[in-house]
Amino acid sequence: MTVPVFLSDELDGPELVLGGPEGRHAATVRRLRAGERVDLTDGGGSVAECVVREVLKDSLRVEVLGRYEVAPSSPRLVVVQGLPKGDRGELAVEMMTEAGVDVIVPWQASRSITQWKGDKAAKALRRWQSTAREAGKQARRFHLPEVTEPVTTAGAVRLLAGAALGLVLHEEAAEPLSRMELPADGDIVVVVGPEGGVSEREVEEFRAAGAATVRLGSTVLRTSTAGLAAAAVLLARTGRW
Repeated sequence: MTVPVFLSDELDGPELVLGGPEGRHAATVRRLRAGERVDLTDGGGSVAECVVREVLKDSLRVEVLGRYEVAPSSPRLVVVQGLPKGDRGELAVEMMTEAGVDVIVPWQASRSITQWKGDKAAKALRRWQSTAREAGKQARRFHLPEVTEPVTTAGAVRLLAGAALGLVLHEEAAEPLSRMELPADGDIVVVVGPEGGVSEREVEEFRAAGAATVRLGSTVLRTSTAGLAAAAVLLARTGRW
């Protein structure tokens, strides 16, 4: 059975108490028992291997068996995700987190039907971040992905300009993603358009920033699955898978 992972800011000491929402979930939802193994992480690469010694009302007392650090992956994979409709954004975040994407950047594209404004933007961002956190624990990721503040097209251009390799998924591109020469380190930034696709003007701006347009295959994927498919190709070719 896979050892469950929980987030904790405190990893020092021979014994720890996992409290708050994480401890409540472990004690009352997962119903962990004394003697079971758990791993605690700060989400930044530090891991404490533990065994449950006591189950309290809404927390766990655990003994630390060992500690280790997980190095960040290289090259980093950054996906600039055009805002999809409905709950497809959370679906995209969940799947990309499980696959191993390092940074997810919400993008307000010109053809995005969904608009993040005011309180709606803050709530939507929190949902994406919560989805990434929960999916990361499920996938036993000890480096949780960063879900950034949303960017405009100008912000996406800046990310592409600073990348070791910038890529824009486009169904009319001639070059397949699988044939691109990949860097050994730095950031690989991949832009995924919304349901309406990437506009010609946006494509021009991205190309001017040094990005290449690439296609995934002969089919057209939904915006919620295109990032996952691109991540699978890139993570396999960089040796991270």
